[in-house]
Amino acid sequence: MTTETHGKPLPFAITLGKGTSDTNLTGSWRTERPVYVDLLPPCNKACPAGENIQQWLSHAEEGDYETAWREIMVNNPLPAVMGRVCYHECQTACNRAQVDEAVGINAVERFLGDTAIAQGWTVAPVNEPSGKTVLIVGAGPSGLSAAYHLARLGHKVTVRDADEKPGGMMRYGIPAYRLPRDVLDAEIARIENMGVTFEMGTQVDSLQDALEEFDAVFLAVGAQVSRHTEIPAGAAAKVMDAVTMLRDIEVEGEAAEDAAKPLLGRRVVVYGGGNTAIDAARSAKRLGASDSVIVYRRTRDRMPAHDSEVVEAEEEGIAMRWLSTIKHIDEGELLIEKMELDENGFPQPTGEFTKLEADSVVMALGQESDLGLLTGVSGIEVERGVVSV
Repeated sequence: MTTETHGKPLPFAITLGKGTSDTNLTGSWRTERPVYVDLLPPCNKACPAGENIQQWLSHAEEGDYETAWREIMVNNPLPAVMGRVCYHECQTACNRAQVDEAVGINAVERFLGDTAIAQGWTVAPVNEPSGKTVLIVGAGPSGLSAAYHLARLGHKVTVRDADEKPGGMMRYGIPAYRLPRDVLDAEIARIENMGVTFEMGTQVDSLQDALEEFDAVFLAVGAQVSRHTEIPAGAAAKVMDAVTMLRDIEVEGEAAEDAAKPLLGRRVVVYGGGNTAIDAARSAKRLGASDSVIVYRRTRDRMPAHDSEVVEAEEEGIAMRWLSTIKHIDEGELLIEKMELDENGFPQPTGEFTKLEADSVVMALGQESDLGLLTGVSGIEVERGVVSV
């Protein structure tokens, strides 16, 4: 095949050949045959919210943004929120990445969510009022989603939560620099305008009593209780958990712009390797810590935090101490033991110790649910912090 015409190269001429097809996905495909596979698009299948991503992306591509947004809202009532904090497994699964790079699904969802807020788009119930009443315990992402979908189906929904404002861990666990509160409030207001009643500052202590008041109860209590570990500590050591720290930042920030923030000191150590640990370390930096260090007992590749979060933390100057565990906490100083991974990837102590200066230690070792309101409820058994099914 020639690549020239009258001595001039053709602008898009390529050399045909099966090798080129396999390597560069170009060239001759005459030897290839289509294979029909009855599966969901990879992006749809990977989405925890079950969004019809392929469909709403098609509408967005055509410029029909409202239709695209309404397609998202069939499954996900918080697109502006998810467009900021979702870890977009859809993009990891995107077929386009096999050609060049994944479609920026998360960014498009954020754009559509923000556009809906700016335009004041609303959602109406799809069914007539059913006459049924439902109590939702918890105003976090699960509770808000349940309230939205139940209201669309025509049910009368009441949401009760012990906090003063709805949002759950989206408000009291995700820092405002990641999720602006005006965006969160706008998406919650849309749900409230569908007829959902919010009773905030209301603790639900008895599920049995609630079942007598409502036709059904949906538990959306979340996981807001920090897990703890026993580490010897001196009486003057300053130790707190990450959930409490992040909540205090939010609550005190709401009380007054100049409210006192958690007193962490200049040198802050965060113990843990998840996304909450990353949020705590980055928040400490924003509160004025000159040294914000994450201590984690495994290696970078085994860290449960999402890689993009780790990269952003490192760019902000957060230090990482891999293969390290805290053995003792004293005032102003920690005893750190070096770890090594065994053949199964589990960290093992080495007996090698170093010291690390720290004014405070933030424990970020995971969270669990408080299911005390289920105590005594017939037919429900709680085992290891979860409901047995």
